[in-house]
Amino acid sequence: MKYNPNIHHRQSTRLRGYDYSQPGAYFITICTQHRECNLGEIINGEMKFTVRGFIVYEFWLKIREHFPNVELDQFVIMPNHIHGIIVINDELLGVHDYRKEGGETPPLRKKITLGQIIAYYKYQTTKLINKIDETPGLRIWQKNYYDRIIRHQKILDIARQYIFQNPLRWDKDPNNPRRGGVSPPFL
Repeated sequence: MKYNPNIHHRQSTRLRGYDYSQPGAYFITICTQHRECNLGEIINGEMKFTVRGFIVYEFWLKIREHFPNVELDQFVIMPNHIHGIIVINDELLGVHDYRKEGGETPPLRKKITLGQIIAYYKYQTTKLINKIDETPGLRIWQKNYYDRIIRHQKILDIARQYIFQNPLRWDKDPNNPRRGGVSPPFL
């Protein structure tokens, strides 16, 4: 279907004009398709993973292997969404410094963006979940994701606390289909 601005009103949730490849910390939220609670269940304030939830957890840890200049901070898996803090560093860590050797030309390094990191994560988790469930082509995640650029230590501390306490607030979480609640205080 061709894009028709009279029908398609989808707007980007990204900050207009912001370079999402620049170093910094980003609070992200990724929701499951139709916000289905298929990643696990909260029991007594603790998340119990399904197989899907375990895959989502394992691939979060693998982001660092694929993107060496990315650090992973606080992270939580909820029944139908995830929250995490991704830190993009200025330099690729652990990369050989060719300038000291002289003579060799360093390999070209392309800056990665937050969107590329999220796309990789969603693709890898979807691929494995669909293989295990024998559901090729099934959409696991919603099309987009939510982000917040973290510019101050206080906001980083609030984001970490929010993520850490999220399972305890599941009964009031706006992403809980059984309850309604409030958005994070810093969003």
